[in-house]
Amino acid sequence: MKLDVTAILGPTEVGGFVQRAEAAGVDGLMLAEMQHEVFVGLTVAALASTRLELTSGVAIALARSPMVLAQQAWDIQRLSGGRLRIGLGSQVKAHITSRFGMTWDKPAAQMREFVQAVRAIWTCWQDDVPLRFAGRYYRHWLMTPAFNPGPIPQGPPPILLAGVGKLMIRVAAETADGLITHPLTSLAYLDDVIRPAIARRRPDGAGPFELCTQVMVATGRTADEVATNRAAVARQIAFYASTPAYRGVLDHHGLGGFGEEAGRLARDGQWEAMGELVTDDIFDLFAISGDPDSAGRALLERCSGRVDRIGVNLPGAVAPDVALDVVAAARRQAG
Repeated sequence: MKLDVTAILGPTEVGGFVQRAEAAGVDGLMLAEMQHEVFVGLTVAALASTRLELTSGVAIALARSPMVLAQQAWDIQRLSGGRLRIGLGSQVKAHITSRFGMTWDKPAAQMREFVQAVRAIWTCWQDDVPLRFAGRYYRHWLMTPAFNPGPIPQGPPPILLAGVGKLMIRVAAETADGLITHPLTSLAYLDDVIRPAIARRRPDGAGPFELCTQVMVATGRTADEVATNRAAVARQIAFYASTPAYRGVLDHHGLGGFGEEAGRLARDGQWEAMGELVTDDIFDLFAISGDPDSAGRALLERCSGRVDRIGVNLPGAVAPDVALDVVAAARRQAG
């Protein structure tokens, strides 16, 4: 089981952090696409590191063209010596239509086709075959030598999909190389819904499939920092719970009412009050807290035997170097 750090970093912050992460024994960096375009940061990370696996966590597929993403990924895969992993997510309707200004139809079907289109483009470049992809959402049939970068020694990077609902989990199992769970994922939802769905839907002979979980962690180097960050994680849980697209996880625990109330407060802009809805029991379903040693031990207890990779996910305001302490603690306790 590999240990990653999920971080929100600008391009000027990435280089120093990945060097510290490599020195701390972290296996991979999942770079979040929030305030910054993720492939710019991954380019910096590829140049500044030699060992870390680098994942877009996640690139918003439905805001992009498959051709543009295919080209960005191809160059970073070559630049990193084959250490890139493409994490893709659909986002939710409001962001796709109102933030990115793109159209929204059926995200699971569109994501399936997006992955197929990207792979068709990569096959054209790697294997020197004509580009012929015609789907409902994407059509790619023009690739002249002037625009073909040609094969790369490392071959195409793996594609992992972020998924919460059953349809997107099915698409990941059937078309991708792995699944990245949403931070609002409980152990029960992982065991009862996600893992069985992958086992049912993964085609025979499809190759290895990597299950990567993101765990929200409230930690710090003092008791006050832990308490402050626990409150921040509680607000993050409530924010996620306010989103209808993630309601299936809450319903699995009979927490639909919690989600509805969080949604009401979100619509009223009561962001601070949302965190007060999160009881200790709800917090423990979706997150862990404690000093780095305690958090590292809890990570192992929570995920060992269930997943292939753990991503330490801290509140946005916390310095990402604290996650390195958690990973180091988990490494020590794992032996």
